Amino acid sequence: MSEEGYEKFYIKEAFDTNWIAPLGPNVTEFENEIANKVGAKYAAALVSGTAAIHMALKAIGVGEGDIVLCPSLTFSATANPIIYQNATPVFIDSDYESWNMDPFLLKKALSKYKGRVKAVLVVHLYGLSAKMDEIMDICNKYNVPVIEDAAESLGAYYKDKHTGTIGKYGIYSFNGNKIITTSGGGMVVSNDEERISKIRFWSTQSRDKARHYQHSELGYNYRMSNVVAGIGRGQLKVLEQRVEKKKYIYEYYKKELSDLSDIEFMPINSWNKPNYWLTVIQLRGNIRPIEVLEALEEENIESRPVWKPMHLQPFFEKYDYIGTNVSQQLFENGLCLPSDTKMTDNDLFRVCRIIKTLWK
Repeated sequence: MSEEGYEKFYIKEAFDTNWIAPLGPNVTEFENEIANKVGAKYAAALVSGTAAIHMALKAIGVGEGDIVLCPSLTFSATANPIIYQNATPVFIDSDYESWNMDPFLLKKALSKYKGRVKAVLVVHLYGLSAKMDEIMDICNKYNVPVIEDAAESLGAYYKDKHTGTIGKYGIYSFNGNKIITTSGGGMVVSNDEERISKIRFWSTQSRDKARHYQHSELGYNYRMSNVVAGIGRGQLKVLEQRVEKKKYIYEYYKKELSDLSDIEFMPINSWNKPNYWLTVIQLRGNIRPIEVLEALEEENIESRPVWKPMHLQPFFEKYDYIGTNVSQQLFENGLCLPSDTKMTDNDLFRVCRIIKTLWK
């Protein structure tokens, strides 16, 4: 939580006004504030980023028999909602330049499944923006809408635009590990007022406007609570501060560890202003990620592997995969370093000292 205690003000207001249940002033204002912050026209606050992806897919009309193109290198929450809609995922490999969906392979997939692709899900991995100009040009030529999974990239920019505002829909996550958190929660943003209104309708159990409880469509219990939204409103006030600290952490690691042989840092491109959600490295030599992970673990310091690609996951391995082994290489050679914004210079020094001992 913020050192200033912004969240407590909005939570207290929710309690003082007895707005504890889903919906309420904090939900409405959190939607407005997120939309204003990123430059979208409309937003719907939901219980998770996964729910936001689900509703965006439904809003596009994804259903049984449809194909949705999705990066392989991502967390399963990106791909799971495709299955919720009884659609079929096709996984696309990454490129080394962005670590995100390879536009060349995207075009190959759209050509292979021409006329069957209902949506393209793009992920901005670890706060690094995908090559959105190329991706949007390709998708527009095939007349396929784009959903941006910006769960990890709130506060990041592609050129002069916030990630999540370039495609038809953008989604954000406020899970406990994200750059700002509501403990759990998500948001879908769009410039399509009618579709955002429909998402809000579906997410409140699709209750028709009737005196009695009437439901003409399948509904979901996905709306954010007024208390959770209050936390989000407080957190949003420190977003820029969090991005600056995350950048500081990345630059500290890069300065201290770049001299070590065979360490590569995640790509920061001229068109990419990331939020540095996690500092991620690649180990290309004899020292492997598991050795670094275990050395830190012995000192009660947690690090994490890079996401295991979806096409290598037992549940998803039956689905088509278009690519070579870029995402697999990033997974096998990758490690996410401790990146919490509460870390001090002493904490960072300690992590670097432990890592350096492996190279002696």
